[in-house]
Amino acid sequence: MTSADDRPNRSTAADSGAPLTDLHTFAVELRRMNGEINRMTHGFAASQRLHPTDVSALAAILDAPSPLTPGALREHLGLTSGAVTACLDRLERAGHIRRARESADRRVVHVYYEASARAAARDYFLPLAEATARARERFGETELTTVLRFLAAMNEELAAVPPAGR
Repeated sequence: MTSADDRPNRSTAADSGAPLTDLHTFAVELRRMNGEINRMTHGFAASQRLHPTDVSALAAILDAPSPLTPGALREHLGLTSGAVTACLDRLERAGHIRRARESADRRVVHVYYEASARAAARDYFLPLAEATARARERFGETELTTVLRFLAAMNEELAAVPPAGR
């Protein structure tokens, strides 16, 4: 694992002298964060011999307030039903998820994240959790509340933007 001291010195958008609330400054920092999270996600995918889309599916399954159906996962990921089936097949073979028919309607399948796979993900992403904790320590409760409101608003706005070509 590399520490912040081992990484190349990267300037931030805030270092550019632009106003901190400038749209470009936000775009640069959001792209940087997205790139860092993608780097970690791709590393986890490679360590588990999965495709990055499989990791996106795992995140959706983990974050869902209730068990997802393959159809809900398809809609969330914007994939075809065949692609979701292939993804779930890979995840099930790798021991990350299980599918269960639990309702009176046996056609309904729910997808669950396996506890042992959660432990593997928790171990791999521990540096991300630690980095988040260190970053949070730099801010007060009021600032963190504002940051969370901003991130929630961004996610809401981004969810409303249709994919290009649609």
